Amino acid sequence: MRFIERVAPELKQGLALNPQFQLPEDLAKARTIPPNDVTQSQQVRITNRQILGADGQSMLLRVYEPADKDEDALPALLWLHGGGYVLGNPSVDDGICQNFVESAGCIVFSPDYRLAPEHPFPAGLEDCYATLVWVAGNAAELGIDVQRIAIGGPSAGGGLTAALALLARDRGGPAICFQMPLYPMIDDRNITPSSYEITHPAVWNRANNLAAWKMYLGEHANGEISPYAAPSRAQSLAGLPPTYTCVGQLDPFRDETLEYVARLAQDGVDVEFQLYPGGYHAFEHSVPDAEISKRTKDGYLNALVRAFRGQSRNSGGN
Repeated sequence: MRFIERVAPELKQGLALNPQFQLPEDLAKARTIPPNDVTQSQQVRITNRQILGADGQSMLLRVYEPADKDEDALPALLWLHGGGYVLGNPSVDDGICQNFVESAGCIVFSPDYRLAPEHPFPAGLEDCYATLVWVAGNAAELGIDVQRIAIGGPSAGGGLTAALALLARDRGGPAICFQMPLYPMIDDRNITPSSYEITHPAVWNRANNLAAWKMYLGEHANGEISPYAAPSRAQSLAGLPPTYTCVGQLDPFRDETLEYVARLAQDGVDVEFQLYPGGYHAFEHSVPDAEISKRTKDGYLNALVRAFRGQSRNSGGN
């Protein structure tokens, strides 16, 4: 059955709306694609501030918090935007970050981490780690409950989330109570059936994924690949925080996500997972009003609410 025939009927309109580009040739063009229009919530205050990135240079940090925030310490979500490690910025996720604040009563921090190919691995990941350390280290000033810091992100942001959880575990860094790597980009090898299966030009596909990994890995591409670059290569996932993830059945990351979920469970990490038939990569943002998109977003919004309420049984290994 052809790809288009397998797409959920209510999501097919998104295929015509999704901008098409081919990496690496269209990288500059892809970087100019404007984000979807988002209405500013009256319940959320959005501010930009500057912190030091891993290279000692100033880095933008976008902060989303309740407009009526009081003196109580709130949980925090470190949100890492997607874009194949080569595209994007924090503002592309203004909509979902506002939803997190409204649903979970948390403060969301989203760093403008460095992108490849100008800054290949490990630059972006180290910027994310620097942000985690900064948030935890300034918890009192920020009004953050340091025992309730979660991390999450979609696609490459999901890959950075999974890598950051490993890095914090191995460095003995700030404690992470929960991780939410959504349809994560975590396997550079591109050898799974789904990585070969998805080639349609209107969605994130095999060709763009191969090109993005090559740009992200840079000089590391022909050598030994670190699990902090490609978390699927980690020898053990034991000691990671409780996890929620999801993926569409027509996503090239389907099989690496399935393997990641199975390995988390086998290594003793509490994990919740949802597979969405007929869903392609990031479909819930392409057709946000579709019923399947609403269910998908509700799934991870509610998972974060439960995690902050302490319903996850483990607190992670940090």
